Amino acid sequence: MGKIPTREEAWELLCEFNKDEFHLKHARIVEGVMKYFARNLGHGEEEFWGIVGLLHDLDFGMYPELHCIKTQEIMRERGYDERLIHGVASHGYGICVDIKPEHEMEKVLYAVDELTGLIGATAIMRPSKSTMDLEVSSVKKKFKTPKFAAGCSRDVIRNGAHMLGWELDDLFRRTILALREVEETTGLV
Repeated sequence: MGKIPTREEAWELLCEFNKDEFHLKHARIVEGVMKYFARNLGHGEEEFWGIVGLLHDLDFGMYPELHCIKTQEIMRERGYDERLIHGVASHGYGICVDIKPEHEMEKVLYAVDELTGLIGATAIMRPSKSTMDLEVSSVKKKFKTPKFAAGCSRDVIRNGAHMLGWELDDLFRRTILALREVEETTGLV
């Protein structure tokens, strides 16, 4: 069994390979969402799920063409646990790697990575610029508009919901609740 970095070590590693404020913010948002799901799905590994979320785009800032591939190399060089490596890399399933999400944590990351972007974009278009008053119906409307937040793959979001055995509305609802908690505790949207 390899090493699991502390939150501080994970943040330092992320900052070593990512300088763009947008990517660092996205990592923190996904970290918070993953911790929310770990707790609300009854898993006792909230910190681990959070670290997976924080590091999921570790290589994207410097190696976007090798996304989820270079991350594995970086983590193995540091002696990180294979469970962490698989968890992080599997969010690129069918996009840039053939590592299928197996654990519930991996399926959640796969589903919410793109969805947090779509929900965040929906929220900042509202007068409140917040998730606190955001409803599933607003997200569904934007989800059905391909040009809105076009970089957020609707297919990945659908596939993620399917992997989890959840209806899209349920995934939207749960992720909105997670993002509300993140916004409340960090101020990030």
